[in-house]
Amino acid sequence: MKATKKTVLPNILLLVGLSLLLCGEAWFGYRVSTLSSRQEEIKSDYSVANNITFGILSVDQWREKMAAVVEGKVNEFNMTTLQKKELQKKVEQQLNSLLGKAVNEFNKPQKSIGGKLKKLAFNAMVDQEEIQAEVPAFAATIVARINKPASKKRLKNIISSKVDQLEKETFDNTEPASVTVNRHIYKKYGVSTSHAFDKTVNTQLAIIQKLTRNYTYAMIGCVLLALCLWFFLRKHVRLHTTLYILSLLFAFVLLFVGVTATIIEVDARIQSLNFTLLSEKLAFTNQVLFFQSKSISGVVKSLVEQPKPDAVLVGILILLFVIVLPVLRMIGKGILIWGRDKYAENKLIRFLALDLGKWDMADVMVVGIAMTYIGLNGILQSQLSGLNIQEELLSTVTQNNTSLQPGYYIFVAYVVYATILSMILKRINPLEKPVNVPAAS
Repeated sequence: MKATKKTVLPNILLLVGLSLLLCGEAWFGYRVSTLSSRQEEIKSDYSVANNITFGILSVDQWREKMAAVVEGKVNEFNMTTLQKKELQKKVEQQLNSLLGKAVNEFNKPQKSIGGKLKKLAFNAMVDQEEIQAEVPAFAATIVARINKPASKKRLKNIISSKVDQLEKETFDNTEPASVTVNRHIYKKYGVSTSHAFDKTVNTQLAIIQKLTRNYTYAMIGCVLLALCLWFFLRKHVRLHTTLYILSLLFAFVLLFVGVTATIIEVDARIQSLNFTLLSEKLAFTNQVLFFQSKSISGVVKSLVEQPKPDAVLVGILILLFVIVLPVLRMIGKGILIWGRDKYAENKLIRFLALDLGKWDMADVMVVGIAMTYIGLNGILQSQLSGLNIQEELLSTVTQNNTSLQPGYYIFVAYVVYATILSMILKRINPLEKPVNVPAAS
């Protein structure tokens, strides 16, 4: 009776303590998963609002920026002394040309009496050399009148109206979609301008990334504390059953969060494009070329929803070998430890607990994700580097934000933790212990 009490009380205390720690891990994992989803949503909205289709590749954006530059130059334009002299020379040339054409028109051979009379009158009354001597004065007067404030205002209005007309006639099909998308997204984030939207998004993402990182550390910390108990209780055999079953629950939480949280983000963008037009800078910033964010469950869902049979097959295989089999292994291990003598000889339980590890591909998935990240990051870095231009009139700066996310590290933690639990199981496997034979009376 005393032995039973000595066993029950420590098990209850261990159960309560680990249950509280498990609840903490589950809470931290829940926060990681929800924050990961929120980050993916925000970045997806950002990539839509700043997509290259609505920016650099949009005729409407170029039209607005170029029209603003031209109108600005028109409104700021004032002739310098040198420009006035050059304009006067051009006007003189035009006046002399017109005068020469008029004289030639009158002096050409005339057949009719009226034509001959006009020619005679023109030569008698008009002195071509005297008129040509007055051309510089006429040209100076014209230039002076052009530079009067009222004349310059009329000319600017004419030019501006032509620019506006050209602006209205130059468009593509992206503007309606861009306006609709931006109106919806800006309303969602409570902003009205692109600058305010960028500021709000960057602030929210900074907070989310910090919280996600902290919750990830806390979650893995809970698992490490649970693992440390095996070292301190390694000689307390009566507590191993409770400790192992709760350890399996810790592993299940790790697996669930590692599968549902984002594991990788692929983000390629043109950070800035600067183009010089009429000595003015045209700039595009944070133009998203491509963005994609995926969790393991998201990858499975995307593959299964594909119309191609081979993609569906790959999705099913990932689901089976990376998610379903690890869960079956944990169930099998729990039943084997909990059942002891009752299920110790059961072939199905032994297969699930001990032999199914040969088919568990979670560790292969870890390597596959890492290789995918290395490959994608290298390809994007190589391609984006070719878009970096540093010229006098044109400069571009690209940015590769592809990164592994907390979900990947949590999944790695599950793989390592599950491997350690398998090693522990081999040490406490009841079948490896000698069977007590009752003494003969």
